[in-house]
Amino acid sequence: QVQLVGSGGGLVQAGGSLKLSCAASRRTFSGSPMGWFRQTPGKEREFVARISWTGSLTIYADSVKGRFTISRDDTKNAVYLQMNSLKPEDTATYYCARGQRWSSSVAAYDYWGQGTQVTVSS
Repeated sequence: QVQLVGSGGGLVQAGGSLKLSCAASRRTFSGSPMGWFRQTPGKEREFVARISWTGSLTIYADSVKGRFTISRDDTKNAVYLQMNSLKPEDTATYYCARGQRWSSSVAAYDYWGQGTQVTVSS
């Protein structure tokens, strides 16, 4: 059973930064795209960023483009999300996930982390 464990969330003021990490229980990143999603109560989970299995290609939601950076380190079985210039509207539970194919759709991801809360105060 593959497990993804997200960490790094917390409370930060608007304009601040956080770096989220996601670690796998075993070597499962290799050869798979990885993604970050977020969700707020009463809303659907939404795409934030994804990275190709080589790490050479990244895609971002328009709402985070230029502020967030996704990266991966397969030697550590980890994927990261550096979040800068945070806004109150970035407040959400953030989830990492392993992709079955190259897509921004929630349905394209098969394994999910437990979620880490990010709260941005104004």
